Amino acid sequence: QVQLVESGGGSVQAGGSLRLSCAASGYTHCMGWFRQAPGKERELVSIIRSDGRTSYQDSVKGRFTISKDNAKDTLYLQMNSLKPEDTAMYYCAAYNPLLYECSTGAHDYGYWGQGTQVTVSS
Repeated sequence: QVQLVESGGGSVQAGGSLRLSCAASGYTHCMGWFRQAPGKERELVSIIRSDGRTSYQDSVKGRFTISKDNAKDTLYLQMNSLKPEDTAMYYCAAYNPLLYECSTGAHDYGYWGQGTQVTVSS
């Protein structure tokens, strides 16, 4: 069982920056960030594989950067140029796939953090 604990959310004005952190209690091959706004489905923000390859939702490309400190088992999401539409609860997620490739679907991730709120005002 892997436990995930997020931190770093908050309220910022549009154009501002935040960095989210997610401390994991163990190793997983696939880790990522998902978000869910009120009334909407949970959606992928970004994932990172154990070999460092990353994937991003199109709307955050060029603004968000996912990274991982393997020595600390900590996942990060640097969010720049934030927009009001980025407002959501952000969740850290992880799993070990049966095959090597990591899914971009939330339903495949078995470990979840409690979430951290990000609010961007215009």
